[in-house]
Amino acid sequence: MNKKWAAKRLTINLTSSEAEKLEKYCSMTGRPATDVIRELIRSLTVEETPNTN
Repeated sequence: MNKKWAAKRLTINLTSSEAEKLEKYCSMTGRPATDVIRELIRSLTVEETPNTN
């Protein structure tokens, strides 16, 4: 495993239809599921709240 990406390992549970959709997308694009999921996570917008300490 490439240590560059080994910051945190994550296990997710998918429904069969979710897994099938991910597999089809990966097959169509030629990309590994890890890259697809990583890209989706990066596209999430998270509002930062000011620290009130």
